[in-house]
Amino acid sequence: MRILITGGAGFIGSNFVRYMLDRHPDYRVLNLDKLTYAGNLENLSGLENDPRHEFVQGDICDAAAVGRILAGGVDAVVNFAAESHVDRSILQSSEFIRTNIMGTHTLLEVCRKNKTGRFVQVSTDEVYGSLGSSGAFTELSAIQPNSPYAASKASADLLVRSYHRTHGFPAIITRCSNNYGPYQFPEKLIPLLISNALSGIPLPIYGDGLNVRDWIHVRDHCAAIDAVLHQGEPGEVYNIGSRQELPNLEVARRILRLLKKDESLLTFVEDRPGHDRRYAIDPSRLEKRLNWHAQIPFEAGLEETIDWYCRNNVWVEHVRSGEYLTYYDRMYRQRRQTLSER
Repeated sequence: MRILITGGAGFIGSNFVRYMLDRHPDYRVLNLDKLTYAGNLENLSGLENDPRHEFVQGDICDAAAVGRILAGGVDAVVNFAAESHVDRSILQSSEFIRTNIMGTHTLLEVCRKNKTGRFVQVSTDEVYGSLGSSGAFTELSAIQPNSPYAASKASADLLVRSYHRTHGFPAIITRCSNNYGPYQFPEKLIPLLISNALSGIPLPIYGDGLNVRDWIHVRDHCAAIDAVLHQGEPGEVYNIGSRQELPNLEVARRILRLLKKDESLLTFVEDRPGHDRRYAIDPSRLEKRLNWHAQIPFEAGLEETIDWYCRNNVWVEHVRSGEYLTYYDRMYRQRRQTLSER
């Protein structure tokens, strides 16, 4: 099978690339990524000479570039490519509209014309909005996004749904809760808290710190997408969650305890606008129909993640300083030269 993975140099995308190559050694992975600030070829270190993996720098909004890839023969597309940081969307939303909505539309159109056999749209639980103190989002929950980022992902989901209903396009949507794990950009909560704690600098906590999230390890998310890709029903939505809800403040305290740091590093800052109070995902459809279940307990996954960041301090420093931008530019030039010599 030949799979196009878009956004495959980002956090979840790069983990999925590695997962698929490990799980399906006979598959060929085509990896399309624009390499913006959050796309990093260091996330793909070790795959440079793997003949099963081909990296292409490009934009999902570029129909011609996507068309050239699909013309070579692609059985399925998994779309991770997205602007995903809520704070950035509040400050400037235009790139979120362009990539998350227009980019998804471009992919859908080109894939439809090329008769792509499978399309998985990787979305987020944030499209559902905020929950009260009880209950959980199901696939039938209303879409009520509260940030420009969430609104752009909800819009993309609706486009995907319309292509299935109107054109019979074989598309599936997944909506996952908060991910954590290796290669996550340090603007996100858990890697930010870990890297700050390791450096002995304050850990910023929005508001009262009691905003609740359902935390899932990225490997469990990758396994869920693998199951949806191979067994999911076109036109369906599948929620992906681990039933492991924790307030942000408790996550920060656990990180400090594991790193043997004092809670005096906790620093409460002004809450961000439209901050959703609680997310909780009911993954029953995925569990019952596709026999997928989250395997990694949060405490074990958090310890493993902290260990990864401690062992990969060079990666962390490159990302935080922006040095990886030079790294991936050099690596991409070398990759293009290698391909041209074949």
